[in-house]
Order: sequence, then C-alpha cells, then structure tokens
Amino acid sequence: MSEGCEETPPRNGEGDRPAQPGGGGARPSPFGAPSKTVRMARRERRSGNLPEVVLWRELRKRPDGFKFRRQHPLGAYSLDFACLEARLCVEVDGEHHARGDRPAADVARDHSVAERGFATLRIPAREVLAELSMVVTAIVAACRERAPLHHRPVAGGPPPRAGEVL
Repeated sequence: MSEGCEETPPRNGEGDRPAQPGGGGARPSPFGAPSKTVRMARRERRSGNLPEVVLWRELRKRPDGFKFRRQHPLGAYSLDFACLEARLCVEVDGEHHARGDRPAADVARDHSVAERGFATLRIPAREVLAELSMVVTAIVAACRERAPLHHRPVAGGPPPRAGEVL
C-alpha cells in the first residue's frame, strides 16, 4: 500500500457516476412524464378545486375495488384522476372547457392520452356537485368495461398459473 494514497470506499448509493445537476435520487416516471409535469401534478394535488376534492373523497374509498390516483402525471399532462388497472382517465371539466380553444385542446389531450393506452371519461363539474353518487357509479361502470380479463386472486386463494402474471 502506498503512503498517503489511501482511498475510502464510496458510501452506499455512491458510485463512479458523476453527480447530476439538481441532485439525484428521483426516479424517472414510468409513464414518461417530464419533471415539469410531475411538479405541476404535485402542486395541483395540494390546491384542487371543489368538484375535484368532493369526487376524490369518494374515489379514494376504492369503489368496487378500483384504486384511483389523483393528479397522475402522464406524458406532458396531469390527469385529474386515473385508474391504472382499468387504464381510465377521469377528467372533471369546469365551464371554461367549453370556451375558446379549450375544446380543441381537450381533443388533442384525449388523443395523446389514448396513444398511451388510456381512455378518457369527461365529467362536467356541475354533475359532480349535483349527482355525486351517479357520477361515481358511472366511473365504476367505465372501469368495469375496461378492467383486465384476469383479476387478482382472492386472499388465501391459489396463486396464478404459470404464465399468468398480474
């Protein structure tokens, strides 16, 4: 061993890769969302408008066993609600979605989301506030239509057969 050249091994998580600007540790989004979209989604989760907050209170109860995410980043967009199992995007639209260039922007957004395998269900905000139970029923029905053919086994049931990966 040479004198004065003693190197200490790197700590856990450190290696021979150079440091990245802005730090590291953040995982890239599995849905191809840029970090700008992820930051926007986090900000939207904290703010939220009344119809979204009211609907989230119901959807977070996992109606009919479907799990929903709120303000889920997907590509360049942040989806109001997403059921990943059913690949369904639920958008709560206020009155501004019928004005100006918003209808064309919504069509482009729906097309981009569809290219990633998600269907979009658009619900007017006034319906969420007026008929919440009917809206949740419609969302669950849309999830059932799109749900996969193979469901997770019940707790304590047999494991899936070879080749059936859930």
